[in-house]
Amino acid sequence: MENSLLIRLGLSTAFLLVLELIYFKIADLYNIIDKPNERSSHVNPIIRGGGIIFVFAILLWYFATELWPWFVLATVMVAIISFLDDVTSLNVYVRFFFQFIALGLLFFQLWPLHWPFYFLVLAVPFCVGTINAFNFMDGINGITGVYSLVTIGSFWFINEQLHFTSNSLLMYSAMGVLVFLFFNFRKTARCFAGDVGSVTMALILIFIILQLINATGNFLWPLLLLVYGTDSLVTIFSRLKRKENILTPHRTHLYQYLSNELKISQRVVSVSYGIAQGILNVMIIYCLINSKNSWALVISIIFVLIYFFVRRSVMIKIKATTSL
Repeated sequence: MENSLLIRLGLSTAFLLVLELIYFKIADLYNIIDKPNERSSHVNPIIRGGGIIFVFAILLWYFATELWPWFVLATVMVAIISFLDDVTSLNVYVRFFFQFIALGLLFFQLWPLHWPFYFLVLAVPFCVGTINAFNFMDGINGITGVYSLVTIGSFWFINEQLHFTSNSLLMYSAMGVLVFLFFNFRKTARCFAGDVGSVTMALILIFIILQLINATGNFLWPLLLLVYGTDSLVTIFSRLKRKENILTPHRTHLYQYLSNELKISQRVVSVSYGIAQGILNVMIIYCLINSKNSWALVISIIFVLIYFFVRRSVMIKIKATTSL
């Protein structure tokens, strides 16, 4: 890596750190605070919206490269709407409306898309689902940052082989995540990502996955998000089975059972999720780069079965503990 790039990245990281500290002052001043309730996994008031640093990182990247303006516009749009939701709790349909607009901008940026029409139709609900899965999964210290860092690292490795995106986009995104983790990956976090963080990061990762699909024609790359996807879908179906409103806050993800009910350290759970996705990604990347799609699917099915086994074991242990 050239010395000039290292210097630029170092200065950008320092600048992002300063921006995050400035945001903390603003959040304290305007009481942008996440106060604990019966569904929370924390016991002290924590600054909400620390993930705003992700969009600042993207803006720094854009000013340095001037690449993909429609993607940047989409990122800024969802960041603003999500930040407003952090502050004032917007109607869910307002959030969905702007998410669809942002996705339209992503597809416009990627045009021409070398996909069959049916995949384009399926891609929209997948993208909306991924955005909201990231939002729901952002519930304990470190999980959003660790998982995002593993995913970005996986993209970087693939990009070294296939050259499908800009390495600088991956680097600046990783810088934002590292700055956020400095304040979030603690026993008592200084800040939470908030909707502005989880939704913005989801959109960034979606854009990169769509680039990868567009470059390779392989529609299995979303398996790089299999851990989040499995936990989110299983939790949604479990809540629907119990006739619960899936849009309301809850504590029924596996990671929440592990940290809240079994009292496993939140950071241990977060790192475990990152390691699980990292191990999966090593195998999935090998399979997909070498055109072994069926192997990738088999590996994914095995993981889902392991997830069900672990979740069932955890539920049995929780019931045994509460019955004492």
